[in-house]
Amino acid sequence: MSSYNITSLNDFIIKKQKDFPFAKGELSSLLHHIGTAAKMVNSKVNQAGLVEILGRSGSINVQNEEQQKLDKYADEVFIDALLASGECCGFASEENQNEVVFTETFAKQGNYVVCMDPLDGSANIEYNVSIGSIFSIYRRTTPRGSEVSINDFLQEGNRQVAAGYIIYGSSTMLVYTTGHGVNGFTLDPTIGEFCLSHPDITSPKTGKMYSVNEGNYIKFPEGVKKYIKYCQENDKSTNRPYTSRYIGSLVSDVHRNMLAGGIFMYPSSENYPSGKLRLVYECNPIAFIIEQSGGIASNGKTRILDLIPSGLHQRTSFYAGSSEMVTRLEGMLH
Repeated sequence: MSSYNITSLNDFIIKKQKDFPFAKGELSSLLHHIGTAAKMVNSKVNQAGLVEILGRSGSINVQNEEQQKLDKYADEVFIDALLASGECCGFASEENQNEVVFTETFAKQGNYVVCMDPLDGSANIEYNVSIGSIFSIYRRTTPRGSEVSINDFLQEGNRQVAAGYIIYGSSTMLVYTTGHGVNGFTLDPTIGEFCLSHPDITSPKTGKMYSVNEGNYIKFPEGVKKYIKYCQENDKSTNRPYTSRYIGSLVSDVHRNMLAGGIFMYPSSENYPSGKLRLVYECNPIAFIIEQSGGIASNGKTRILDLIPSGLHQRTSFYAGSSEMVTRLEGMLH
C-alpha cells in the first residue's frame, strides 16, 4: 500500500457522513470510539500470553459459560468507550444478563444503542487461534433524554444502521457496513491506525468451502446432513467436492468465506434445538454484513434480518455465505 494513498478509518467514516444526513456526525463519532476500543482490545490480545490476562476469570456469564479474563476486559473496554462517545445511551452484550442502561445526563441524549459480542471465540484464546469482536448499532426507539428500555435492543436486524466485526488474527482487521456496501480496514501497527485495505468487499456467488462442526453431524437436521453429503460428492461440473474449513470462531469462519466464497453453518442440534448462536449480537450484525457483500443469511427458513427478537440472548440456527450455496442448502431444509 502506497504511503501516499492511505485512507484511515476515521477519514473514511467522515467522508461517508453524507450517507446519513440525519446523523449530524453522531454515528461517525460512535464508530470512531468503537475503533479506538478495538485497538485497546487488540493490544491485550497480542500480549495475552505475557501478562496476567490469559485464562479463566473464575466467573460464569449469562450463557452459563466460564468467562475468560479477556472476555471481561473487552466488555468493560467497549462499555467505557461507548459511554465516552456521548452518542450511545445503552449497551447489550453476551456478558450481561440484562441491557446496560447509561444513566448519565449526556448519555441519555444519545441516539444509538449498541449490541455486542465483545470477544467472539474466546475459548480459543489460550491456543492462539483468531478471535474477534462483533457489534451492531440501532437508532433508539425511546425518546431522547429518557432512559433506554429493552425494546430499544429487541429490534429486527433490518433496522440496524451499522454493524461490523474486528478480527484479531495474523493482522487485525475491522470490517463494517452502514448499509452502503462493506469495507475492511487493517490495523497498521506502525502508525496505530486502521487503514482501508479491502474496499467494497463483494462475496463470490459460490465457493468451494463449507464451515460446520462436523463432529456434531449425527445430531444435525436431515437437510443439513444431506447438504454436507452434497458438499463431499465428487462432481467436476460443480467443482465438488468442496473443502471443509472450520475454525470454531464465528468471525474468522465468516470472514474467510465472505472473501473467498463459501458457506458457514451452525444448525440446530439435539443439544441446542433452537440453535446456539445469539440472534441479537451475533447473527444480526453478521447477517447485515453478509447481505451487504452480496450473500445470504437465514435460519434455514427465514431471512435472519426479518426475525423479531424475543429476548437479548435468543438463539437461532444460522446459515450464511455465498448466495448460491445458501439457497441450495435452504432447498434441502424445506
